[in-house]
Amino acid sequence: MTSTIFLGTGHYVPEKVVTNDELAPLINSSDEWIVQRTGIKERHYVDWENNPMSTSDLAAKATLAALESANLTPADIDLIIYATLSCDHAFPGDGVYLQVKAGFPVGTPCLDIRTQCTGFLYGLSIADAMIKSGTYKKVLLACSEVQSSGLDFSEEGRDVTPLFGDGAAAVILGAAEDSDGRGVLTTTLGADGNLADVLCVKYPGSMYNPRFSQDMFKEGDRGRYPQMNGRLVFKEAVTRLPVVINETLQKASLTIDDVTLFIPHQANIRINEAVAQRLAIAPEKVVHNISRYGNTTAASIPLALDETVRAGKIKAGDVVLFAGLGAGLTWGASVVRW
Repeated sequence: MTSTIFLGTGHYVPEKVVTNDELAPLINSSDEWIVQRTGIKERHYVDWENNPMSTSDLAAKATLAALESANLTPADIDLIIYATLSCDHAFPGDGVYLQVKAGFPVGTPCLDIRTQCTGFLYGLSIADAMIKSGTYKKVLLACSEVQSSGLDFSEEGRDVTPLFGDGAAAVILGAAEDSDGRGVLTTTLGADGNLADVLCVKYPGSMYNPRFSQDMFKEGDRGRYPQMNGRLVFKEAVTRLPVVINETLQKASLTIDDVTLFIPHQANIRINEAVAQRLAIAPEKVVHNISRYGNTTAASIPLALDETVRAGKIKAGDVVLFAGLGAGLTWGASVVRW
Protein backbone atom coordinates (compact mmCIF):
# COMPACT_ATOMS: atom_id res chain seq x y z
CA MET A 1 0.00 0.00 0.00
CA THR A 2 1.30 3.46 -0.93
CA SER A 3 1.90 5.93 1.90
CA THR A 4 2.56 9.66 1.76
CA ILE A 5 5.70 10.58 3.67
CA PHE A 6 7.49 13.86 4.32
CA LEU A 7 10.72 14.03 2.35
CA GLY A 8 11.79 17.55 3.27
CA THR A 9 10.75 20.78 4.96
CA GLY A 10 11.82 24.41 4.69
CA HIS A 11 10.80 27.94 5.59
CA TYR A 12 11.73 31.55 5.02
CA VAL A 13 10.83 34.78 6.80
CA PRO A 14 11.90 38.32 5.86
CA GLU A 15 14.78 39.70 7.92
CA LYS A 16 12.87 42.75 9.20
CA VAL A 17 11.54 42.15 12.72
CA VAL A 18 8.77 44.39 14.07
CA THR A 19 8.31 44.30 17.84
CA ASN A 20 5.17 45.17 19.77
CA ASP A 21 6.91 48.27 21.11
CA GLU A 22 7.48 49.48 17.54
CA LEU A 23 3.94 48.68 16.43
CA ALA A 24 2.02 49.81 19.51
CA PRO A 25 2.31 53.62 19.04
CA LEU A 26 0.80 53.35 15.55
CA ILE A 27 -2.31 51.51 16.71
CA ASN A 28 -2.70 52.99 20.22
CA SER A 29 -1.82 49.75 21.97
CA SER A 30 0.97 48.34 24.14
CA ASP A 31 3.28 45.36 24.33
CA GLU A 32 1.50 44.16 27.46
CA TRP A 33 -1.95 44.36 25.82
CA ILE A 34 -0.85 42.47 22.71
CA VAL A 35 1.05 39.73 24.58
CA GLN A 36 -1.74 39.19 27.08
CA ARG A 37 -4.38 38.70 24.39
CA THR A 38 -2.39 36.89 21.71
CA GLY A 39 0.98 35.67 22.96
CA ILE A 40 2.71 37.58 20.15
CA LYS A 41 5.84 39.60 20.90
CA GLU A 42 7.15 40.25 17.41
CA ARG A 43 6.59 39.42 13.76
CA HIS A 44 8.54 39.60 10.49
CA TYR A 45 7.64 42.06 7.72
CA VAL A 46 8.93 42.50 4.21
CA ASP A 47 11.30 45.49 4.21
CA TRP A 48 9.44 47.47 1.58
CA GLU A 49 11.99 50.27 1.43
CA ASN A 50 15.21 48.25 1.16
CA ASN A 51 14.24 44.77 -0.01
CA PRO A 52 10.69 44.54 -1.39
CA MET A 53 9.49 40.97 -1.87
CA SER A 54 6.25 39.41 -3.07
CA THR A 55 4.47 36.39 -1.66
CA SER A 56 5.87 34.14 -4.39
CA ASP A 57 9.40 35.44 -3.65
CA LEU A 58 9.09 34.19 -0.09
CA ALA A 59 7.61 30.91 -1.32
CA ALA A 60 10.53 30.35 -3.67
CA LYS A 61 13.06 30.68 -0.85
CA ALA A 62 11.10 28.30 1.39
CA THR A 63 10.76 25.85 -1.50
CA LEU A 64 14.48 25.79 -2.21
CA ALA A 65 15.15 25.14 1.48
CA ALA A 66 12.70 22.22 1.45
CA LEU A 67 14.22 20.78 -1.72
CA GLU A 68 17.70 21.01 -0.22
CA SER A 69 16.58 19.18 2.93
CA ALA A 70 15.03 16.44 0.76
CA ASN A 71 18.14 16.26 -1.45
CA LEU A 72 15.93 16.82 -4.50
CA THR A 73 15.84 19.26 -7.41
CA PRO A 74 12.85 21.07 -8.93
CA ALA A 75 12.92 18.56 -11.80
CA ASP A 76 12.08 15.78 -9.33
CA ILE A 77 8.72 17.34 -8.41
CA ASP A 78 5.58 16.21 -10.23
CA LEU A 79 3.10 18.79 -8.88
CA ILE A 80 3.15 22.18 -7.17
CA ILE A 81 0.37 22.93 -4.67
CA TYR A 82 0.39 26.52 -3.46
CA ALA A 83 -1.67 27.93 -0.58
CA THR A 84 -2.04 31.65 0.16
CA LEU A 85 -4.57 34.40 0.77
CA SER A 86 -2.15 37.11 -0.40
CA CYS A 87 -1.39 36.39 -4.05
CA ASP A 88 1.02 38.60 -5.96
CA HIS A 89 -1.86 39.57 -8.29
CA ALA A 90 -5.62 39.15 -8.51
CA PHE A 91 -4.90 36.47 -11.08
CA PRO A 92 -3.22 34.23 -12.05
CA GLY A 93 -2.47 32.33 -8.86
CA ASP A 94 1.02 32.32 -7.42
CA GLY A 95 1.84 28.72 -8.31
CA VAL A 96 3.04 29.64 -11.77
CA TYR A 97 5.25 32.43 -10.43
CA LEU A 98 6.75 30.00 -7.94
CA GLN A 99 7.37 27.56 -10.78
CA VAL A 100 9.57 30.12 -12.54
CA LYS A 101 11.28 31.65 -9.50
CA ALA A 102 12.27 28.31 -7.96
CA GLY A 103 13.44 26.87 -11.28
CA PHE A 104 10.82 24.20 -11.95
CA PRO A 105 10.64 22.86 -15.51
CA VAL A 106 8.00 24.28 -17.83
CA GLY A 107 5.11 21.86 -17.77
CA THR A 108 5.15 21.25 -14.01
CA PRO A 109 1.45 21.54 -13.05
CA CYS A 110 0.48 24.20 -10.52
CA LEU A 111 -2.58 24.05 -8.26
CA ASP A 112 -3.53 27.10 -6.18
CA ILE A 113 -5.83 26.79 -3.19
CA ARG A 114 -7.39 29.45 -0.98
CA THR A 115 -8.49 28.26 2.42
CA GLN A 116 -6.49 30.83 4.35
CA CYS A 117 -5.29 29.55 7.73
CA THR A 118 -6.14 25.94 6.84
CA GLY A 119 -4.30 26.10 3.51
CA PHE A 120 -1.64 23.67 4.68
CA LEU A 121 -4.20 21.14 5.92
CA TYR A 122 -6.31 21.29 2.77
CA GLY A 123 -3.18 21.15 0.62
CA LEU A 124 -1.86 18.17 2.58
CA SER A 125 -5.14 16.33 2.04
CA ILE A 126 -4.98 16.97 -1.71
CA ALA A 127 -1.32 15.94 -1.98
CA ASP A 128 -1.99 12.79 0.04
CA ALA A 129 -4.89 11.79 -2.23
CA MET A 130 -2.85 12.48 -5.37
CA ILE A 131 0.07 10.41 -4.15
CA LYS A 132 -1.96 7.49 -2.81
CA SER A 133 -3.95 7.32 -6.05
CA GLY A 134 -0.71 7.02 -8.02
CA THR A 135 -1.31 10.23 -9.94
CA TYR A 136 1.92 11.83 -8.71
CA LYS A 137 4.94 10.54 -6.80
CA LYS A 138 6.47 13.73 -5.43
CA VAL A 139 4.49 16.86 -4.55
CA LEU A 140 5.60 20.27 -3.34
CA LEU A 141 3.20 21.95 -0.90
CA ALA A 142 4.18 25.61 -0.52
CA CYS A 143 2.42 28.06 1.79
CA SER A 144 3.30 31.74 1.77
CA GLU A 145 1.92 35.05 2.99
CA VAL A 146 2.74 38.74 2.79
CA GLN A 147 0.30 40.42 5.15
CA SER A 148 2.21 43.59 5.97
CA SER A 149 1.13 45.45 2.83
CA GLY A 150 -2.57 44.98 3.61
CA LEU A 151 -2.92 45.93 7.28
CA ASP A 152 -4.45 48.99 8.91
CA PHE A 153 -1.69 50.75 10.84
CA SER A 154 -4.02 53.06 12.72
CA GLU A 155 -6.03 52.84 15.93
CA GLU A 156 -8.90 51.25 13.99
CA GLY A 157 -6.66 48.29 13.24
CA ARG A 158 -5.50 47.64 16.82
CA ASP A 159 -7.49 44.39 17.21
CA VAL A 160 -6.27 42.74 13.99
CA THR A 161 -3.02 44.30 12.78
CA PRO A 162 -0.78 42.98 15.61
CA LEU A 163 -1.79 39.41 14.79
CA PHE A 164 -0.27 38.98 11.36
CA GLY A 165 3.23 38.51 10.00
CA ASP A 166 4.93 37.66 6.72
CA GLY A 167 6.49 34.28 6.07
CA ALA A 168 6.57 31.13 3.97
CA ALA A 169 7.10 27.42 4.46
CA ALA A 170 7.14 24.38 2.22
CA VAL A 171 7.16 20.61 2.47
CA ILE A 172 8.05 17.91 -0.03
CA LEU A 173 5.74 14.89 0.05
CA GLY A 174 6.50 11.60 -1.62
CA ALA A 175 5.22 8.09 -2.22
CA ALA A 176 6.55 5.18 -0.17
CA GLU A 177 5.59 1.57 -0.73
CA ASP A 178 7.25 0.10 2.37
CA SER A 179 6.95 2.81 5.00
CA ASP A 180 6.54 0.65 8.15
CA GLY A 181 3.37 2.55 9.04
CA ARG A 182 4.94 5.96 8.50
CA GLY A 183 3.23 8.77 6.61
CA VAL A 184 0.00 10.72 6.53
CA LEU A 185 -2.52 8.53 8.33
CA THR A 186 -5.66 10.59 7.80
CA THR A 187 -6.98 14.14 7.45
CA THR A 188 -10.38 15.58 8.34
CA LEU A 189 -11.62 18.86 6.86
CA GLY A 190 -14.68 21.06 7.44
CA ALA A 191 -16.20 24.45 6.70
CA ASP A 192 -19.17 26.66 7.59
CA GLY A 193 -19.88 29.35 4.99
CA ASN A 194 -22.53 30.89 7.25
CA LEU A 195 -19.62 32.40 9.17
CA ALA A 196 -17.67 33.62 6.15
CA ASP A 197 -18.00 37.30 7.06
CA VAL A 198 -16.69 36.98 10.63
CA LEU A 199 -13.14 37.01 9.25
CA CYS A 200 -12.67 38.54 5.83
CA VAL A 201 -11.35 41.30 3.58
CA LYS A 202 -14.22 42.62 1.43
CA TYR A 203 -12.43 44.80 -1.14
CA PRO A 204 -11.72 44.40 -3.98
CA GLY A 205 -14.05 41.75 -5.30
CA SER A 206 -16.09 40.74 -8.32
CA MET A 207 -19.33 41.43 -6.44
CA TYR A 208 -18.57 45.14 -6.85
CA ASN A 209 -18.86 47.05 -10.11
CA PRO A 210 -16.41 48.61 -10.57
CA ARG A 211 -14.15 46.44 -8.44
CA PHE A 212 -12.22 49.55 -7.39
CA SER A 213 -13.87 52.86 -6.58
CA GLN A 214 -13.28 55.99 -4.54
CA ASP A 215 -16.08 54.91 -2.22
CA MET A 216 -13.90 52.06 -0.98
CA PHE A 217 -11.47 54.61 0.44
CA LYS A 218 -13.99 56.74 2.29
CA GLU A 219 -13.13 57.56 5.88
CA GLY A 220 -14.63 54.96 8.16
CA ASP A 221 -14.99 52.29 5.46
CA ARG A 222 -12.51 49.60 6.44
CA GLY A 223 -13.57 46.94 3.93
CA ARG A 224 -10.12 46.92 2.32
CA TYR A 225 -8.59 45.77 5.61
CA PRO A 226 -9.01 42.47 7.48
CA GLN A 227 -12.18 42.42 9.58
CA MET A 228 -12.65 39.95 12.41
CA ASN A 229 -15.16 39.11 15.12
CA GLY A 230 -12.45 37.93 17.46
CA ARG A 231 -14.68 36.56 20.18
CA LEU A 232 -16.69 34.45 17.76
CA VAL A 233 -13.58 33.11 16.02
CA PHE A 234 -12.09 32.20 19.41
CA LYS A 235 -15.29 30.41 20.44
CA GLU A 236 -15.50 28.48 17.16
CA ALA A 237 -11.84 27.44 17.38
CA VAL A 238 -11.93 26.11 20.93
CA THR A 239 -15.22 24.33 20.18
CA ARG A 240 -14.57 22.85 16.75
CA LEU A 241 -10.89 21.93 16.99
CA PRO A 242 -11.23 19.35 19.80
CA VAL A 243 -14.07 17.71 17.86
CA VAL A 244 -12.20 17.47 14.55
CA ILE A 245 -9.03 16.31 16.32
CA ASN A 246 -10.86 13.51 18.12
CA GLU A 247 -12.58 12.49 14.89
CA THR A 248 -9.25 12.38 13.07
CA LEU A 249 -7.52 10.35 15.76
CA GLN A 250 -10.43 7.93 15.86
CA LYS A 251 -10.18 7.38 12.09
CA ALA A 252 -6.49 6.61 12.55
CA SER A 253 -7.26 4.21 15.45
CA LEU A 254 -5.24 6.43 17.80
CA THR A 255 -5.89 8.33 21.02
CA ILE A 256 -4.58 11.59 22.44
CA ASP A 257 -2.07 9.58 24.48
CA ASP A 258 -0.51 8.34 21.22
CA VAL A 259 0.31 11.90 20.08
CA THR A 260 3.98 12.81 20.39
CA LEU A 261 3.68 16.42 19.24
CA PHE A 262 0.76 18.75 18.56
CA ILE A 263 1.54 21.46 15.99
CA PRO A 264 -1.49 23.77 15.76
CA HIS A 265 -2.08 26.76 13.54
CA GLN A 266 -0.43 29.75 15.20
CA ALA A 267 -3.29 32.24 15.43
CA ASN A 268 -3.52 32.92 19.16
CA ILE A 269 -1.67 31.20 21.96
CA ARG A 270 -4.80 31.27 24.13
CA ILE A 271 -6.68 29.23 21.51
CA ASN A 272 -3.94 26.62 21.35
CA GLU A 273 -3.67 26.39 25.13
CA ALA A 274 -7.43 26.07 25.50
CA VAL A 275 -7.63 23.32 22.87
CA ALA A 276 -4.75 21.42 24.44
CA GLN A 277 -6.34 21.72 27.86
CA ARG A 278 -9.71 20.41 26.62
CA LEU A 279 -7.98 17.45 25.02
CA ALA A 280 -5.65 16.86 27.99
CA ILE A 281 -2.54 17.27 25.83
CA ALA A 282 0.48 17.95 28.02
CA PRO A 283 1.88 21.48 27.51
CA GLU A 284 5.31 20.10 26.60
CA LYS A 285 3.77 18.33 23.60
CA VAL A 286 2.39 21.55 22.09
CA VAL A 287 4.55 23.50 19.64
CA HIS A 288 4.35 27.29 19.89
CA ASN A 289 6.28 29.84 17.84
CA ILE A 290 3.62 32.54 17.57
CA SER A 291 5.55 34.84 19.92
CA ARG A 292 8.23 35.30 17.23
CA TYR A 293 6.21 35.25 14.00
CA GLY A 294 2.59 36.10 14.72
CA ASN A 295 -0.02 34.52 12.47
CA THR A 296 1.51 33.71 9.09
CA THR A 297 -1.81 32.19 7.97
CA ALA A 298 -1.28 29.27 5.55
CA ALA A 299 2.43 29.17 6.39
CA SER A 300 2.08 28.90 10.16
CA ILE A 301 1.81 25.11 10.60
CA PRO A 302 4.57 24.14 8.13
CA LEU A 303 6.80 26.93 9.49
CA ALA A 304 6.44 25.52 13.01
CA LEU A 305 6.96 22.02 11.62
CA ASP A 306 10.20 22.96 9.86
CA GLU A 307 11.62 24.61 12.97
CA THR A 308 10.72 21.54 15.01
CA VAL A 309 12.31 19.19 12.48
CA ARG A 310 15.50 21.24 12.23
CA ALA A 311 15.73 21.35 16.03
CA GLY A 312 15.76 17.55 16.06
CA LYS A 313 12.58 17.33 18.08
CA ILE A 314 10.82 14.85 15.76
CA LYS A 315 12.13 11.32 15.30
CA ALA A 316 11.03 8.38 13.19
CA GLY A 317 7.82 6.82 14.46
CA ASP A 318 6.59 9.92 16.30
CA VAL A 319 2.90 10.72 15.92
CA VAL A 320 2.48 14.37 14.89
CA LEU A 321 -0.91 16.07 15.02
CA PHE A 322 -1.74 19.17 12.95
CA ALA A 323 -4.92 21.24 13.41
CA GLY A 324 -6.26 24.69 12.67
CA LEU A 325 -9.26 26.91 12.03
CA GLY A 326 -9.44 30.05 9.96
CA ALA A 327 -11.39 32.29 7.62
CA GLY A 328 -14.27 30.73 5.77
CA LEU A 329 -14.76 29.46 8.39
CA THR A 330 -12.68 26.41 7.56
CA TRP A 331 -11.05 23.90 9.88
CA GLY A 332 -9.19 20.64 9.79
CA ALA A 333 -6.83 18.20 11.43
CA SER A 334 -4.29 15.71 10.18
CA VAL A 335 -2.28 13.00 11.91
CA VAL A 336 1.09 11.81 10.62
CA ARG A 337 3.42 9.04 11.75
CA TRP A 338 6.87 10.48 11.09
